[in-house]
Amino acid sequence: MSTSYPARIPASAFTSPRRRKPSLKNYGHIPPVALKPSRISNVDDVYVPRPPTFMSISFLREAISTIDVKMTALVKERAELETKLETAVRLQSPVLRLPSELLSSIFSIGVLGMGDNDPVMVPTLMLVCRYWAEVALNTPTLWAKISVSPHDSLQKAQRRLSRSKSCPLHVTVNFGARIEYIQSISEHIMHAMDLFRPALWRMKSFSLTVPNRHHAYTALRNFNGDAPILENLSIHVHHSMQDDPYSKSITPLFNGCTPSLRSCSFTSFNFGWDLATMKGLRVLKLGGYFNSYTPSASTLLDILRQCPELEELALRNMSDVDSNPCATVIVEDMDAPVMNKIHLARLKKMSFYYSGIAHTRELVSHISFPNLESLELAYLENATSLLHLLYVQALTRLPLKSLRIESCLFNEMKFVNLIRKLPSMVTLELVDVEDLTYITLKALSSPQPWACSRLENVTLDGCTSFDWDSLRAFVESRLPADPHAYKRYHTSAASLSSSASTAAANYARMKSRQTGQAALLAAPHRVEMIDVTRCNQISKEMVQWLRMYVASVKCEPAKGIWGEPAMT
Repeated sequence: MSTSYPARIPASAFTSPRRRKPSLKNYGHIPPVALKPSRISNVDDVYVPRPPTFMSISFLREAISTIDVKMTALVKERAELETKLETAVRLQSPVLRLPSELLSSIFSIGVLGMGDNDPVMVPTLMLVCRYWAEVALNTPTLWAKISVSPHDSLQKAQRRLSRSKSCPLHVTVNFGARIEYIQSISEHIMHAMDLFRPALWRMKSFSLTVPNRHHAYTALRNFNGDAPILENLSIHVHHSMQDDPYSKSITPLFNGCTPSLRSCSFTSFNFGWDLATMKGLRVLKLGGYFNSYTPSASTLLDILRQCPELEELALRNMSDVDSNPCATVIVEDMDAPVMNKIHLARLKKMSFYYSGIAHTRELVSHISFPNLESLELAYLENATSLLHLLYVQALTRLPLKSLRIESCLFNEMKFVNLIRKLPSMVTLELVDVEDLTYITLKALSSPQPWACSRLENVTLDGCTSFDWDSLRAFVESRLPADPHAYKRYHTSAASLSSSASTAAANYARMKSRQTGQAALLAAPHRVEMIDVTRCNQISKEMVQWLRMYVASVKCEPAKGIWGEPAMT
């Protein structure tokens, strides 16, 4: 009887010795093979050839290659569809759907509203996407601030000037007193002036900082033309003590056509004290005038007369020599009335820093400032007459909130009489004042009535004449009183309210029922900050006591020549 077997793999050293199951794959009828029983003992030892294949190797490889090409095309098409899908999803974002005009306004507010000009802000916006870059390039206000200095090249300024189109410009030409570029500074300044001269008609602010008067006069002499919208003008010369032939006045600035000028800041620059240029100012800052270049008191008063809306006045580093022999005679009798005072109703800030006591006294005696809020007096020798003039002004109205006195002598009783007339003062700064003793601190501690009841910030830097007991009494007098010493807001448990709004309404109703006498007896504000820097009489233990009752205490011991503490 003949038996047929399926095709099997021949046995070898790599095959398993166990018998494999018959496979139906490629199973075909194989004719029986005559076996010799004497020589073959195992069926696996029989060599059976494989059936012939119907597909060649090249055909299979070509089929696989075709499939790979199709898969690559499909993957590429999928990537393109994913990109389009991502773009379509992004376009649904409200930020990308903003109109270019609105996005441009947001850029302007974000960049210009930061205060300081961050040079990295605009390039950062342009790196977000192409649309933002295009909007930023087409927003002229982002490129309106142009600066030329050793760190800002003319090419950059020219690029910003072209992008600003026709919007108002804010130009700064800043070359300090550095030695390494003194020789080439004239050439740089002249190139900058040539660049900005065609755009003078749309210049809103201009600032020029140079080492010498020669550079300033050379630049402004060639920078002629009308400036119809110029509002802020600043010219600063570093070497103010230099005596050179360029100290004479030049022709009127900008042909005398500055109808919109509101702020002037001149340092060691002689412009001939042209009254037409200084007309209608709101901010006036003068400094760095010595000897014969110092403006006379009458000249300054003439300038103030044509600036009735002046809001800030600052005089700094001016000698007390009167250059005009026909100047107004200084008033020695402070009680004598001054006729035709200049009324500056909007003046809120005055600063006199080494401006000469004669000039300062003459100016203050001829002006009235009923809305002054900030005053600085520094390096004025004997300032008693100024304190008396302030006291006379306080008899009518003087809402002073900040007072700073540095390195000045004065009569302490005059000062005490002045601060009693300043109930709105919040900040008092006394620096290197030797006339400050326990009398002033005692006046601030007395409740009959309270002097400077709103005082919160006190600076006693370098004041060594007061004692610790008076300072401690001043701080303790400003502490809030014991709440149990006053009548409670709620007299019974039934009147207690669980609602915060109801409690607030009851409190407001109670405050509205207070009489005028109760308001006068109200406690003063608590001291929030005190500065006892360089006060040798204040020890570390005293500073620790102050920190228990004052929120901010500044204390730095006096230092020696090499920076070491002068006391232990």
